[in-house]
Amino acid sequence: MDQEFVVFAELDFSLWVPRREFMPHFLRMFEVLGLYRTLAEYLGDCDFFRKRKSEAAASGQDKKQNTQASDPAFERVVVPKHKPSDSESESESEEDADVSMDANDESKMYHSTKTEPDAESSAEDSNDAPQIEFHGFRNANHKHTSNMVPIVPKVPKSAEELRETSRLIVVLEAASLETYKVGKSKDAKYQLLNCDDHQGILARMGRDIAESRPDITHQCLLTLLDSPLNKTGRLQVYIHTKNDVLIEISPSVRIPRTFKRFSGLMVQLLHKMSIRSVNGHERLLKVIKNPVSQYLPPDALKLTFSYDAPTVHLQTWMRRKLKPGQSIVVAIGALAHGSDDFADAYVDEKIGISEYPLSASVACGKLTCALEDIWGIL
Repeated sequence: MDQEFVVFAELDFSLWVPRREFMPHFLRMFEVLGLYRTLAEYLGDCDFFRKRKSEAAASGQDKKQNTQASDPAFERVVVPKHKPSDSESESESEEDADVSMDANDESKMYHSTKTEPDAESSAEDSNDAPQIEFHGFRNANHKHTSNMVPIVPKVPKSAEELRETSRLIVVLEAASLETYKVGKSKDAKYQLLNCDDHQGILARMGRDIAESRPDITHQCLLTLLDSPLNKTGRLQVYIHTKNDVLIEISPSVRIPRTFKRFSGLMVQLLHKMSIRSVNGHERLLKVIKNPVSQYLPPDALKLTFSYDAPTVHLQTWMRRKLKPGQSIVVAIGALAHGSDDFADAYVDEKIGISEYPLSASVACGKLTCALEDIWGIL
């Protein structure tokens, strides 16, 4: 056996394959990783490892490594690479610059493994030490993204806060929220009537299929409660159904995003009369007594949207009409089609906000955006 292979055997690389057969594969692995090109380079670094380890043990700085530090081949990735001799050509030196790593480069690539630095290189390494910044759910550089917890709106509750804070009160009128017992007597369950799942039931009842549209209410709630206006606590939403049921929506409630889950929530609300939060301290949804006018600010501007009314530029019109600190009440029909007399009992004006027919959800979006611009909410 050659002397090189005898030295290689002393490094305690115990393998099942013969050493002569394994050697080309081992060197090929070094070449792919950009660590060594010849066995002489590897053996030269092994002497460097033994010397470094003995010096560390003598000075009491030898620490247990997270990786397999007892094997010189694994220690290779955390120490400076053996520099090539001066006899190498200039082209080879340029090639080595692309594949080799100095101490600073290795600290960037293998920052999870730590070694004790030399006294001479400690000052140089400290200047080029990599700065690692964690980008996850928390980012201390931005106050609005410090965590992923939803922002709870600060709702004015006292009489003084309600009087001094200008708010938007939206009443979703003529909402189609009605439960129906579906199935046999033993397995019957209450469901929210809608035009997609209960066409046969609506036909037997002699009702227009287009009237059962609870999805319109769902879309309006998502648009309103997701708005920045609601995040600031300056939005209050009420739902007035066709069956004369009045529902108060808490600004801090998170409406289910899917219609199926929303339907189950509405069935539970209409049967239990209220939905409490997880901790039970707050009622997020509750059925309250009629009429809705008793919950509206007396000096508020009250209006409703109508396609038949004169069309105005909403933001300009409200800037001219709203007084400083004055609240505004807007009644929006949560129905597919029909007359606009659902809020004649308490509104003062009717206006049109577009030359084209708009869905209730789009009308809610235009309303919140206009008030956010007027009140300076970003």
